[in-house]
Amino acid sequence: MFLQRFDPDSSTYTYLLSDDVSGEAVLIDPVLTQVERDLALLQQHGLQLVTVLDTHVHADHITAAASLKAATGAPTAVGADCNAAGYDRALNDGDEILFGAQRLRAIATPGHTPGSMSFLWEPDDSPPRVFTGDTLLIGACGRTDFQGGSSEQLWDSVTRRLFALPGETRVLPGHDYRGLTESSIADERRDNPRFAGHTRESFIAQMAALKLPPPRRIAEAVPANKRAGAPPDVAEEIQQA
Repeated sequence: MFLQRFDPDSSTYTYLLSDDVSGEAVLIDPVLTQVERDLALLQQHGLQLVTVLDTHVHADHITAAASLKAATGAPTAVGADCNAAGYDRALNDGDEILFGAQRLRAIATPGHTPGSMSFLWEPDDSPPRVFTGDTLLIGACGRTDFQGGSSEQLWDSVTRRLFALPGETRVLPGHDYRGLTESSIADERRDNPRFAGHTRESFIAQMAALKLPPPRRIAEAVPANKRAGAPPDVAEEIQQA
């Protein structure tokens, strides 16, 4: 099973994946204010949550990872280079996340943040799907001007790692601000204006010229998300549970 859900306040997509036989499930990029929605989905479909994944340490919302662990016991995971001590598992390039007979493969895609990860799912009955977080958006990409971002790394992550995937691979981003829900690697290679027709040097110049305002919740969200979204006074208790 595959479900995509949207948080309108932060324009964040959360993804629920499950193995139809075992009922084991994974949640990708859950939002704290939507935790009751996601728990209800698990109960509605009779699923056992076995891993909570974040694609990176978010700056625009607080993750529900710690809250979902507290409610279900499911361990949490994020990229090792996020240096987020509040998670149970630090993921490296090529690591696998198993749920029943299904698996996600972690693809290191730094640039938006040093620890940004994409996750590739290759189910037997549908085209591959890649969950790209803020690295590759539909017709755009994540910004690189805070949290140790690097336009050089982002160019390499997208053009060498993600664009190397088969063209039919479905692109499932971490955000969209125009009501779009998915794309494909072939479409993004051809049409994404941040990359199509650009060289590495012109991409870097383009990103430097964006001059975007900081995310409105960055001062609150980044410290909380280093703890997997747990309040400071309970972070250690949840991590060790």
